[in-house]
Amino acid sequence: MEFAFSACKDNLRGGMSGAMVRDELGELLQSLEHEMRVQGRWDERPPPPEALTSTEPFAVDTLSFDQWLQWILLPRLDDLLRRQLPLPTDCAIRPMAEETYGPDDVHARRLIVIIGDIDALLTGSGSGPN
Repeated sequence: MEFAFSACKDNLRGGMSGAMVRDELGELLQSLEHEMRVQGRWDERPPPPEALTSTEPFAVDTLSFDQWLQWILLPRLDDLLRRQLPLPTDCAIRPMAEETYGPDDVHARRLIVIIGDIDALLTGSGSGPN
């Protein structure tokens, strides 16, 4: 998946212009995909279409967390970037990642950091990415 980098002008977030936020988000999405691939968490075959229509948070009833990241989060954020639509302003995915992967999954630590950076960027915490 290739992520679009967009110069759309959004409101400032944490002192960053909309274009800077979008560029940083594109880079984080690429990092997340890369890390998932390196760790063998990337599926080559999509889940059944009905699994993608879940209304539960993180599609917990139909997808694993890794599948949700790959088949729902990444494509949706990429679509917002490509179409220059407003980005979410309240993002809290890291707590789910921490709970899903647990403290003993040393490989997942890098994923949790990237996901936390996405949360911080979109939420505009002012502190910037981790």
